Formats: sequence, structure tokens, C-alpha cells
Amino acid sequence: MKTVESIKEMKKIVKDLKRKNEIIGFVPTMGYLHEGHLSLIRESVKKANKTIVSIFVNPTQFGPSEDYNRYPRDIERDKRLLEIEKVDYLFYPCVEEMYPKGYKTYVETTHLQDKLCGRSRPGHFRGVCTVVLKLFNIVQPDIAFFGQKDAQQAIIIKRMVKDLNLDVKIEVMPIIREKDGLAMSSRNTYLNPEERKSATVLYRSLQLAKKLIEKGERNSELIISKMKELIEAEPFSKIDYIEIVDLEELNPIKEIKNEALIALAVYIGNTRLIDNIIVKSET
Repeated sequence: MKTVESIKEMKKIVKDLKRKNEIIGFVPTMGYLHEGHLSLIRESVKKANKTIVSIFVNPTQFGPSEDYNRYPRDIERDKRLLEIEKVDYLFYPCVEEMYPKGYKTYVETTHLQDKLCGRSRPGHFRGVCTVVLKLFNIVQPDIAFFGQKDAQQAIIIKRMVKDLNLDVKIEVMPIIREKDGLAMSSRNTYLNPEERKSATVLYRSLQLAKKLIEKGERNSELIISKMKELIEAEPFSKIDYIEIVDLEELNPIKEIKNEALIALAVYIGNTRLIDNIIVKSET
């Protein structure tokens, strides 16, 4: 595996790969890799001739009071994991490389970016879209892989790709969970043992919603109220939001008639965790 730190060098490598008609798979990450990331990387290695992984903790998607400075980082560990997975290139730029002095251009997906997580994290998806578009322009992937855990992010990136006529296929891969159901996340490392036990309530509440729907319940308000009851009974928990929305515009659904996204964000102690499932009404 070759580690590349400059945009100029990465673009030169990509140009050579394109000349050879190699299919480029790309997995953008913020590092501190776990099985969720590795599942995306394995899919890329399987489907593409060459796999490029980026590690960049993107400052523009963090708010002023968020955890940019304490976000977990361990580049040597990450490199070892990438070597094991037979990644071809690691793109590892510094902040000054991606956002040089005087940088002024940002990308927004209006309408979608201010819903769900966007309400409590203003500017987050502006930062996400900006860095992802920059990375797409540098790496020029044929296929890019994202996780379903960040469902809103995946929907927004798909819309950006469509609206800006980008030549990249977006593949969204299933959530990878711990044995007790907790969605894998780099931020899980913030949880102390008691909080870690409480954190399983996110997945348990989603499973409760799924069971209610399987039994014939279609009223979103009632389903959400049952989920709230379960979560609020758990120590250390504070709900940011629970919503049932459509899969394209992320608009709230009053009655589940077709496919719907049930998404939630919950603080466990000081750690904000997200999770979701896609449900389908059979009637």
C-alpha cells in the first residue's frame, strides 16, 4: 500500500490508473477504522481493480462546540488494518492541503441538509458535501462506498452526485453492529462501561418500532411515542430526535404506507449516537 499526502501526487496516480482503464473504488473515512469501515473496504477490493481509502478528519463538518480536537485518531493502527485488507492507496492529506489559506468555496444540498441531524448540527452537511466533492474530484472513483449508519449523509451525497452530474456510482452498505446491536462507530470509544450498556437502547428502540409495524401499526406518532418511552427509561439517555421519514426528501411520514426510514439521534452521557433502519409496510 502506498500512502499519499499531496493532492498533486494523488491526481497523478489517478491519471495513470485511468490511462490503464483501471476501475477505481473509493472509501472516504475519518480514520480510527472499525469493522463498519472495513466492510466497505472489502466490498471495494472485491468490485474494483484498485482501492483508494482516504483518512481525513474534516474540520468543516464539525461545529464550534463539537469534538473535532478529541475525535479518535490512530494512523499507524489504521495503516496496519488497510495493509491487511490489501488497499492499494491511502490518501492522507493534512488540513492545509485540503483547505489552503484563503479557501472560500463550499457545497450545499439545500432542503435536505437542514433536516434530521442537520437541525442540531448546522453546517455539518455543508462540510460533508464540500469535502466529499473535493475527494471525488481528486480520486475520480468509479464506485464510492458509504455506510447506511449515516443514512442522511448517504441520501445527500447521492443527491449531490445526481444534481452535479458526477460520474461516480454510490453504493450504500449495511450497518455493521456489535453483538448486542450497537451500531459500530468511532465515537463508541467515548462511552464508559455504564453508558455502553445504555447505548444499546438505540437499536432496541428501532427493533421495537419494527415489531410494531410487523404487527400492523402504521401510525408514526404512536410508534415514535413507544420508542421514546423505551429510550427515556434508560439511564444517561437524552433524545435529540426520533423521526420517520421518506427515503428521498426526508420529509416526515404520518402513516407508513411504503418504505420509510426510521432515524434517531440520542445522547448517551455526552456522546451523541445515531442509528436507523429502513422499514416497509406490507399493506
